[in-house]
Amino acid sequence: MTIQTAKLSDPAVRAFVTAVNAHDREAFVKLLAPGATMADDGADRDLDEWIDREIFTSHGHMEVDNESWGGRAILARYSNDTWGEMRTRWSFTVEDDGRISRFETGQA
Repeated sequence: MTIQTAKLSDPAVRAFVTAVNAHDREAFVKLLAPGATMADDGADRDLDEWIDREIFTSHGHMEVDNESWGGRAILARYSNDTWGEMRTRWSFTVEDDGRISRFETGQA
């Protein structure tokens, strides 16, 4: 069963999913700490290039099915124009100021 975005436990993760689903690149970038990093399927990627390709130019969308680790790990059905829909896992490192310093994703 899908968890409504507004009911996600962690504020940074909730804002991340909201920005992705709204296709709001500006809001998304504001969530990231300086020097933020990410990995996809276990390999570090260039953050700016990856978010442009996998989220914003391909109309990414997340439907969260489950959360754990206080809301900093989620299972979601992720879809975009390139890959269609797939079940994905996401984990987030959130700094004390509430910004995301790292996220990791991959197929679940």
